[in-house]
Amino acid sequence: MNATFSFTVSAKQADTYLLACLLPAIPYLNPEQWQSLLTEEQGDIKVDGVIVHDDILLTLGQVVSYTINDYQEAEVDCAWSEIWSNEDISAIHKPANLPVNRTTRNVYNTLIQLLRRESHWPDAHLLHRLDLETSGLILIAQNNAVACQYQSKLDHLIKRKIYRAVVIGKPDWETKDFYCDLRTLDDNEGGTAIRSQMHVVPKGQGKESRTLFNVLATKLVKGERFSLIECELFTGRKHQIRAQLAHLGHPIVGDKIYSNNGEFYLKRLDKILSEVDHEKLLTPHHLLHAYQIHLHNLWQPDGNTQKTQDIILTDNDFPESWQSFGF
Repeated sequence: MNATFSFTVSAKQADTYLLACLLPAIPYLNPEQWQSLLTEEQGDIKVDGVIVHDDILLTLGQVVSYTINDYQEAEVDCAWSEIWSNEDISAIHKPANLPVNRTTRNVYNTLIQLLRRESHWPDAHLLHRLDLETSGLILIAQNNAVACQYQSKLDHLIKRKIYRAVVIGKPDWETKDFYCDLRTLDDNEGGTAIRSQMHVVPKGQGKESRTLFNVLATKLVKGERFSLIECELFTGRKHQIRAQLAHLGHPIVGDKIYSNNGEFYLKRLDKILSEVDHEKLLTPHHLLHAYQIHLHNLWQPDGNTQKTQDIILTDNDFPESWQSFGF
């Protein structure tokens, strides 16, 4: 396919040259290939809708678009949907296995690129992130100015973040308010070949992390017990829920990093996982879903003396793979 990309020049990109902004856009294209796209007679690079052939200096707010011919990348689930919007931000349902922004495998079909192409927000920006395999609610700013306004004060916007997960086994607790420190480990500290893996470490040696876990249900599936757990985040560390549940002895079903000693994560780096691999994992992606977000109503009209009502957003669109566990 021929894939067309676009972006609006940000304050960080302003007063820099076109090729310098394009070079990191698609990791596998080298400077010579970008130069070729720029100088081709037909022209595959436009600034504000006008074909350009020179490495021009960009200014704030300009729209850059470029087309890559015969573009190919891994297939993903592109069925995003809008859950809620106001004049500034939107809450979007992200399917499992859809990257939120560009990766080494996907640049064109990412959540942010899909929104910029298919929604009413051609300058959409992420306000926070979800892991590739995590499904559920994610907040986006409808343009760069709104992103700059809210990204620095997300704690004032988001009151509660609640996830749901299917884990292996049945915990010996119904409720656990779990505090720990999390960080990656070097080789000499017992780290693994998975450099991004987070570990629980002694207090003071990592970033303080807190999650409130509640067991909602437990079921027996094909002779093995699985539990549905609600997870409320009080801090937002990398892989926080996944690492903590694995440390507690109940890894999330399908988690390629925190179950099976990371075997399937390392295997996936070399090649696509087979049907047999997915049978062992029990699901094509881990079963973690961003279920609910409570927002402070920052848009309450001035002078309103009544108590502000929280904006409560819920995503009940669980992936199909959850159904086999009966939750």
